[in-house]
Amino acid sequence: MTIDTDAARKFLSRDFMDFCIRLGLTFVVIVACVRVFAPFMPIMIWGIILSISLYPMFMYLCRRLGWGSGKVATLIVVLGILLLGVPTVMLGSSFATHIFDVIGNFDAQTVSVELPDPSVKEWPIVGERVYAAWSAAHTDLPGFIESLQPQLGNFSKSALQAAASTAGTLFFFFGALIIAGIMMAYGESGTAAMARIFTRMVGEQRGPGLHTITTLTVRSVATGVVGVAFIQALLLGIGFMLAGIPAAGLLALVVLVIGILQLPALIVSIPAIAYVWGMGDGGTIVNVALTVYFIVAGFADNVLKPMLLGRGVSVPMPVVLIGALGGMMGAGIVGLFVGAVILSVGYELFMDWVDETAATSDASEDSSDTADVSG
Repeated sequence: MTIDTDAARKFLSRDFMDFCIRLGLTFVVIVACVRVFAPFMPIMIWGIILSISLYPMFMYLCRRLGWGSGKVATLIVVLGILLLGVPTVMLGSSFATHIFDVIGNFDAQTVSVELPDPSVKEWPIVGERVYAAWSAAHTDLPGFIESLQPQLGNFSKSALQAAASTAGTLFFFFGALIIAGIMMAYGESGTAAMARIFTRMVGEQRGPGLHTITTLTVRSVATGVVGVAFIQALLLGIGFMLAGIPAAGLLALVVLVIGILQLPALIVSIPAIAYVWGMGDGGTIVNVALTVYFIVAGFADNVLKPMLLGRGVSVPMPVVLIGALGGMMGAGIVGLFVGAVILSVGYELFMDWVDETAATSDASEDSSDTADVSG
């Protein structure tokens, strides 16, 4: 039997050209889709994160109220906008009013700074400098502010930029919350679609497990990072109000941001302790109580985070935490969730591969032992 080499060569050449053309067209379509979808990528990612995090509450309200999915999703979106928007507007209005009052009092020369307590000098490292600057402000406030004019100018520019960025971020979050509401309304079909995608990617055996890990990891990070930061901001905010610290709400918001960024809340609570002892108005017992409260609240994340982060996930908590921190360093706040999911899925795939290899070696050893016995 003879083979026509020319015909075979033409056949292979035609198939290879078809393969290259299909591969090129597929690549072009993928690139075009990515470029079209890229402007919406951040808000869609946040919408997915919020929908996954809020879906248990959505299902609970559906069972509790007996409403349709659309009505419950609308209720969650409206409540979320009210809970975030109203306090933010009130905080901004209060802060602006406070600034205008300070400016008006300063123009009327009615602003005064109390003389610091002598114990401020005994603060380690910075005590002498703080006491000198505080005393200068008490003696000649206009001159002290004038000496700080370059720094105040830079600070005002930074404050305006931060305010504009905060407003933009707030509207961005509202948009992501609306998208999350739409996703929750179609949650069942969306969940089924994601399950099919995972099954197609890694097979029927591993697909459902990785889908579950992804969902639980996002919820774990939401409670273990954002939830802990919110609890800590609430605790310290109450302490700031009890201590009579100015702009307590703004400081609580700073604590929330610091907590999400995985920085220690002691950055804010230690200056608050210094303010309490520097003013010296509450008495020793009250100051000691507030100091203990601020220290406990400042370390609260060290207790709450191990309890909440990684809860319900088969992946160890350090893996989730490392993924969240690494993702945040590379991609910002959204990297908290994406990094944790990627590292958790990678860990699970790696351990499945290790277990599969170990099971294969055990099976081969059992078969060899059986063969030896029979021989």
